[in-house]
Amino acid sequence: MTINLPVAAAPVIDEDPYSDASLLDPYPLFERMREAGPGVWLEKYGVPAFARFDACKDILDDYATFISGAGAGPKNLHHEPSWRPQGIMESDPPVHTAMRHAMAGVISPKGTRALRGQFQEFADELVEKVLDLREFDAVSDFAQVFPLRVFGDAVGIPREGRAENLLALGAMNFSTFGPDDERSKKFFRRGAGTNEWAMANTARERLAPGSLGAQIWDFADRGEITEAQAALLVRAMLSAGLDTTIFSIGNTLQCLARHPGEWAKVHANPKLARFAIDEAFRYESPFQSFYRTTSKPVSFHGIQLPAEAKVAVFVGAANRDPRHWGPDAGSYRIERQAGGHLGFGMGIHQCVGQPVSRLEMEVLFNTLAQRVKAIELTAEPVPFLHNTLRGWASLPVRLTPA
Repeated sequence: MTINLPVAAAPVIDEDPYSDASLLDPYPLFERMREAGPGVWLEKYGVPAFARFDACKDILDDYATFISGAGAGPKNLHHEPSWRPQGIMESDPPVHTAMRHAMAGVISPKGTRALRGQFQEFADELVEKVLDLREFDAVSDFAQVFPLRVFGDAVGIPREGRAENLLALGAMNFSTFGPDDERSKKFFRRGAGTNEWAMANTARERLAPGSLGAQIWDFADRGEITEAQAALLVRAMLSAGLDTTIFSIGNTLQCLARHPGEWAKVHANPKLARFAIDEAFRYESPFQSFYRTTSKPVSFHGIQLPAEAKVAVFVGAANRDPRHWGPDAGSYRIERQAGGHLGFGMGIHQCVGQPVSRLEMEVLFNTLAQRVKAIELTAEPVPFLHNTLRGWASLPVRLTPA
């Protein structure tokens, strides 16, 4: 919905946060957005946008006013058809409640702990392999390899075709959370056919017995969710424990390679790995932005919003807001208490797969910390330009064994 806000209500920003230049280095524009006011008006897209921590958190907490069922992107799915059936990320109560109950019942603390052994087994194997290489691409040889293997196995989908389909599917799916521009269309062209592959391979008969995916179908058998919702939830699992985890592994490695003093602390005390991971989630948020839709007229941080107004939520900017994080918000520092970051969302839509993603990364980085004395870049990383996700297409590194 296009709305006309008076300039006095929201300072106008005529820069494009989705341009190549902004995506390559979003933080100067994010700072200008935060400094302009509690919310700003993005002239190019005709939407209000929020970049300060308190405003973004308030939106995410107030799921009744700022709804998800109209889509996590700029299109209002109450009036425009979605490219695929809407899942847990783009639903509201009571539909969302039933789906989240099923997902949380499967990704429980007990269920997550049961995965540690198989995660650790492959982490040992993968770290041994990259130590033998010494120099490798930390994206294609490491960050992608680990979640595709361990989480794909945990969900129970066949191994064949994972890399060829799931990486392109994730980039295509999350591109709908931003503008429908040429960049988004490019990811849709690359992802052609991948959604069909995912739906076919998350069907009940394709899942390993006892797997997380099979357990979701148990909820359908008990009538707690529909069969259609079960299929969507298994597919959503792949995003919850795969896409953003891949980007987060790469982002964390990039942070630690550029800050060798921080890696030295982790190497000396591997228990600090989880703090290094949380700080990387804050410092280089894999999710940079998405949208919510107002369910009713609301006065929000001094800005009058009508019903059915799309609002852009820039969590990547909120996670570097000095008003919340202090004057060194633009620095990577593992001692920071970064656990309250918005990288996993907040409120009822907080990523339900977060425990699995955290376990994947903690196991992997704990293993690295015990085996690796130093991580250094051998060339400048190649950015992965995407309207929603922030990460690297290539990250050339060298490891020094402990």
